[in-house]
Amino acid sequence: MNAQVLNTQVILTVGNGMMGDDAAGPMLSSLLQRAPASGWQVVDGGSAPENVLHRVRAIAPRRVLVVDATEMELAPGEVRLVDEHLIAEQFIITTHDMPLSFLMAALRESVPEVHLLGIQPSLVAFGYPVSAAVRQAVADIHTRLRSGASIDAWPCLDASRSASHRETQREET
Repeated sequence: MNAQVLNTQVILTVGNGMMGDDAAGPMLSSLLQRAPASGWQVVDGGSAPENVLHRVRAIAPRRVLVVDATEMELAPGEVRLVDEHLIAEQFIITTHDMPLSFLMAALRESVPEVHLLGIQPSLVAFGYPVSAAVRQAVADIHTRLRSGASIDAWPCLDASRSASHRETQREET
């Protein structure tokens, strides 16, 4: 492998442009295609990202950042790197055919580093526009990626959130 391939990073956007805030991923993809972020290639996975895994594998990146509207019980437009244990526990809810845990596992078969950047939606429903909060979050992500900011600069939603969520559910039952 040459040095360029070893330094390749991919942003895999996920979402449905006709489902309100679920359009966050495709919206970011569109912004990055018009104004790219140095060191990143973008692949729009749409609502069935498993159908573009072959494209990601062909790029042979060292890192993939999956960006998706993700229910995290935060304020609309909040952005978090999501701990992989939360993905595996399916605490994180998305609207796609393949669970994110399967997508992330499939990516890890060929990519050394895989992360999920979640954007908290306000409303995911057919025919609704993207909310102002999510639109702003997408613009902020685009700006940060273009400025060369590390992905570690985003706050992390970690496994402790899952434990508090399960405790709240037990108290409600």
